[in-house]
Amino acid sequence: MRLRALIVDDEPLARRGIRRFLRNDPETEVIGECGDGESAVATILGKKPDLVFLDVQMPEMDGFAVVRRIGPDRMPTAVFVTAYDQYALRAFEANAIDYVLKPVSQQRFARTLARAKERVAERSGHDLSRRIVATLEQIQRREEYVEHLPVSGNGRILLVRTREIDWIGADGNYALLHLGPRTIEVRETLTALEGKLNPRDFLRIHRSTIVNVNYIKEVQSWFHGYHLVVLQNGQELRMSRYQHEIAERLGVPNHTRQ
Repeated sequence: MRLRALIVDDEPLARRGIRRFLRNDPETEVIGECGDGESAVATILGKKPDLVFLDVQMPEMDGFAVVRRIGPDRMPTAVFVTAYDQYALRAFEANAIDYVLKPVSQQRFARTLARAKERVAERSGHDLSRRIVATLEQIQRREEYVEHLPVSGNGRILLVRTREIDWIGADGNYALLHLGPRTIEVRETLTALEGKLNPRDFLRIHRSTIVNVNYIKEVQSWFHGYHLVVLQNGQELRMSRYQHEIAERLGVPNHTRQ
């Protein structure tokens, strides 16, 4: 019996790409395509596919909302098609949720399809759907980042634009915001601030340092596997001993590893 697959993506080009990959698989039959979340919900409930390739980012009703509308008990095995950042991908991986990253490569697609077939055969979709809902909620909470940080002092509250922050340093249970020549003390820990800042713009390079990646000028090799992050204003900040994730975000090439 062939696997019945549904493709959901608001981009026609992306749908054609997935259909082309599935056309080469004799065990899979594409039963339909949807370009929006509402039609996806109707098709999933009506045709009951075994497998759904679901775009996370769609207007009006995204992939998150589709899963919630269907519910974990009725949601078929899903493979997420996403252009999300590394944080979201780590969340998918930590919960063993299959995804393919846009633009979709044939090799990655083949591996993901093979795992999806195993999940369908094991009929483990309900447990997976519950993990999907929990993971998507985790990702959405992470996306609620602040654009301003309120700083209290001298009987007033100053709103600091996060995009103007060069870097943030720890000072015990306080944090110091560095904005050009200004330094502003905040009564929050670095960890608490890290949870509020968009990880696309801010990166923790050391237990006591968060840096705005938009102000990084260069990364220099240092002693014993450490690196220096140099900002556009000349400020030098030490990066923890080589961490693959940090170096990948900053574009540190392999030959700088020590």
